[in-house]
Amino acid sequence: MGVRFGLTLRKKHRLRVFENKVLRIILGTKWERVIGDWRRLHEEELDALYCIPNIIWVIKSRRMRWAEHVACTGDGRGAYKVLVVRPEEKSPLGRSRLRWEKNIKMDLQEGGLAGTAWIDQASG
Repeated sequence: MGVRFGLTLRKKHRLRVFENKVLRIILGTKWERVIGDWRRLHEEELDALYCIPNIIWVIKSRRMRWAEHVACTGDGRGAYKVLVVRPEEKSPLGRSRLRWEKNIKMDLQEGGLAGTAWIDQASG
């Protein structure tokens, strides 16, 4: 069983839940004047108080930065082969595994920067 690098919806949700849990611990609770009691912060309030991009965005931006670095190293390196070469072994039954290149293309598409020659643009 191999390592899966793709961010599935379930993984994204779990990362966001963990991030919000940590932020609630750091930022504490809020005094609610109407009910006269303390309450925990809602997700929208956490986003407003904590202006740094969420963990999903950080993961995607670092993956893009790594891909640009690998693209500049050239095709003789092992990391480049991991990024773009298709594996020779048979795929397991069921949903095919996402490769790094596919994840990067999906990240670019979500950001509105979809292009077919992304590796040429990164290395040039």
